[in-house]
Amino acid sequence: MAGLEGKTAIVTGASSGIGAATARALSDAGARVAGGARRVEELETAIALELDVTDPASCERFVDDAMRELGGLDILVNNAGLGLGRDPFDASTEEDEETVLETNVHGLLRMTRLCLPHVRDDGHIVNMGSIAGRQAYENAAVYVTSKFAVRGFTYALREDLLGRPIHVTTVDPGLVESNFSRVRFRGDEEKATAVYADVEPLRPEDVAECIVFVLTRPSRVNIDELVVKALSQSSPVRIVRHS
Repeated sequence: MAGLEGKTAIVTGASSGIGAATARALSDAGARVAGGARRVEELETAIALELDVTDPASCERFVDDAMRELGGLDILVNNAGLGLGRDPFDASTEEDEETVLETNVHGLLRMTRLCLPHVRDDGHIVNMGSIAGRQAYENAAVYVTSKFAVRGFTYALREDLLGRPIHVTTVDPGLVESNFSRVRFRGDEEKATAVYADVEPLRPEDVAECIVFVLTRPSRVNIDELVVKALSQSSPVRIVRHS
């Protein structure tokens, strides 16, 4: 299949984990990539721009600056996202709920709306979902809600864009070893490390390869959703660990 030579791409949350791996993979496949993140100094993309997806003004500046550099858009990867805590919902706080929903849902909607006018024919929007958006599990109500919303929005957007030459996909990974758990447990290294103990999780590069696969199918093909899990995982919480 063809690569991504001559294509332009935006990747949000591109400073680490799946976002950084995806930006590298797209670049390796020939795309010119504009990466956005709050930690702009950690971006390794050809175009590195500050982006806070929870801030409308930041998103507008980012898209304006990225379009000046790229000249048009072929690929949008809405990757920015996070989880906070593993507590029962009655221990949740308004602040944490707003942080998760603003990042995972509103930020994704916002970036899609701002980028859509610039997406060229045969373009592609990839939304980073999660298996949490397919099967609920305990002590993660707000994160689960946010990822169900991403999946629902992806399907609704597909309906709205039907007839236009724009592809839309949600990629739903399972257990991936990244900075995600460190953020979720607010820097508690012991708790973050325990998530990946005695199991071989996915690597960010595994998910990035799946995204490149989705992006390089023939124009007539739309992969609506791609689900990828570690071999030792069958559900969000059912994981075989070998001590």
